Parts: sequence; C-alpha cells; structure tokens
Amino acid sequence: MTPPPAGSLLVATDLRKAYGPTTALDGAGFSIHPGEVVAVMGPSGSGKSTLLHCLAGIVPPDSGSITYNGREMATMNDAQRSALRRSDFGFVFQFGQLVPELTCVENVALPLRLNGVSRKEAERTALSWMARLEVDDLARKRPGEVSGGQGQRVAVARALVTGPRVLFADEPTGALDSLNGERVMELLTEAARSTNAAVVLVTHEARVAAYSDREIVVRDGKSRDMERVI
Repeated sequence: MTPPPAGSLLVATDLRKAYGPTTALDGAGFSIHPGEVVAVMGPSGSGKSTLLHCLAGIVPPDSGSITYNGREMATMNDAQRSALRRSDFGFVFQFGQLVPELTCVENVALPLRLNGVSRKEAERTALSWMARLEVDDLARKRPGEVSGGQGQRVAVARALVTGPRVLFADEPTGALDSLNGERVMELLTEAARSTNAAVVLVTHEARVAAYSDREIVVRDGKSRDMERVI
C-alpha cells in the first residue's frame, strides 16, 4: 500500500486476519479522510466485511496496524473501543437491526440514551435527524409497521444521531429494491457529508459504489485502490 495521504482520519496498514485455516485478510490496507466516502468492493468471501469489522474495532486483526485520529487502536482496551463505537463511529447494516419493541424515534434516540443524554433531549435530536432522512412522520410507529426503505432510513438516522466522525455502512441497500436503495444512498451520503463524516461503504453493487469518492477493491484478502474514471 502507498503511504496514506496527510490528514487521514482512519488508516490501516498490512492487515492480516485468519479464521482457522481460512485467510480473510492478507496484507490489506486502507485510509480515509474526513468527509470522504470510500466504497470497499469485492466478491462474496473476499474479506471486505472482515476489513470493515477490523477498522471499526469490532474484530482485532492478527497483525498489522490501525490508527484512528492518530491513535493506534491496538493500544485501546475493550472499554475504550466500545466507547469509540458509541461516540465516534456509526453503523448501518444490510438489515437495519432496529429494536422491534421500540418506536422508530426511540430507536434513533437509543445511542444518545446509552451515552447518558436525557430522554427529552435525545428524542428532540432524533426527530431532527429523522426529518433530514424524511422519516419523521414515522416517529411513533414500530419497525414492523414501516417499509424496508423507511426502516433503513431510520437506521441511517440512528447511525448519524451521535454525530460520528466515521460511518460504517455494510451493504446498506442489499435488502432494498433499486429505487429505495438509491434514495437511501442519496440521503446517507448527503447527510454524512453535511457533517464532514467519513463513510466506509461495503458493497458489491456498482450503482451503490457510484455514490463514493473512491473505490477500494478487496480480493483474496488483499486490497487495491482504484482510480475513479470521470
């Protein structure tokens, strides 16, 4: 991997990760700037989701280096990494993973409540983000009462409600039709860029990757930066 550009927010170098005899990452590298959207692409089983999980501090690599905001993540303990995921990192998954027993506004407010914010203030902030994602009219509905596209926009609002510096999106449109998928991506990238958040977007779909500034292809556990042709 070439040296990361100056000012990179999140940098990974020579990451290696194996699960038993299966090699998931074999020297992968990554870097991203604040406000940048980077698509991580590759076929199923290529190691792209493992790369995301390592970058987010969910799974430790067997070797290699990951620095966030200039700090080596290997020096952090579990509590510090968990705190980082609650405050600086946001997550959107293929299936929104909303809590079915909570209303949509309670789901969006949940990360703030876990960080000690009062219910009133958390829901006020949640409603403002839901309005930006065009789902504030669903505030009092439960996840089972909304469509897939609406639920995914609620999940994006939940991921952004804490003002994260990095948003990790793992196949965020994989369960949606093309129309809903494109609207989710439009709103996700627009909202993230408005707050200067970096977005790590894992996808295998070219139409989703088109919303990124840059693409990294992962194959057989190795990564390669792709030049964007305009």
